Amino acid sequence: MIKPTLLQAFLIARIAAVALEASLGAAGVIRARYRLWDTLASFAMRVGNVMVNIAMNGLMFAGLVAASHWKLAVIPTSAAWAWALLFVLDDFTYYWFHRISHRCRFWWAAHVNHHSSREYNLSTAVRQPWTGVVVGTWMPWIWLAWLGFPPEMILAQQGFNLFYQFWLHTEAVRRLPRWVEYLLNTPSHHRVHHGSNPRYLDRNYAGVLMVWDRAFGTFEAECDDDRPDYGLVRNIETYNPLRIAFHEWLSMGHDLAQARSLREVVGVVFGPPGWRADGQGETTDAIRAAWATRA
Repeated sequence: MIKPTLLQAFLIARIAAVALEASLGAAGVIRARYRLWDTLASFAMRVGNVMVNIAMNGLMFAGLVAASHWKLAVIPTSAAWAWALLFVLDDFTYYWFHRISHRCRFWWAAHVNHHSSREYNLSTAVRQPWTGVVVGTWMPWIWLAWLGFPPEMILAQQGFNLFYQFWLHTEAVRRLPRWVEYLLNTPSHHRVHHGSNPRYLDRNYAGVLMVWDRAFGTFEAECDDDRPDYGLVRNIETYNPLRIAFHEWLSMGHDLAQARSLREVVGVVFGPPGWRADGQGETTDAIRAAWATRA
């Protein structure tokens, strides 16, 4: 498990990076747009995320430990090959966790707050969920414990993967060398992921490696003629962290109250965001299809 001193170092590095980007953006040295209340809302979300994780990490760790009782092998934490293998498998797992979090409303309700900012800067990276651990978004990693990776090793690799993604949330970096853009997740690719433009919806789920998006048909390159419009399809227009954290859960509760059958209940909870029983919902598939027809 990542030691507290290392976590503190990560936190200090992130705060310093946000302050530096905001200062350089204000001076016109780089492209970086900040709004004070938006940035404060993002940090408030991070504080709540840390508090929930401290309270709930025991559950996640216990789940990994329980799964490791049926492990297929003993994988040493000191072997370089084990860390290299875990890096690839963890990133593969992150891709599918992230994809499901956009395609299943139950997990989208936890993840949506990360996309709620209409700005795109390093502070956006710290806008993290309060309910993810509670609804089991850690469960896709259980199979790694079954393989034999120690829980501490899995959690450490998760932390490093997320730390890599921090620097992706910037407009200061336009394009990197072509081979880097092909192999790795970059600010350009992640700007696409945060775009609410029909072209960009539900694209570029990668954590570190872009191979998964390219292999599974979810890759989209950033188009200079269609700059990302950040935020949600329907923006919530609030800086209140409580509303940011729970607005989609409340919306889901309202839709469940209107459900008239078991099919509608299942669709509301586990269908894609925007699902409606009559097939006229504003899902990302419907939005992209309408856009493609117009295009």
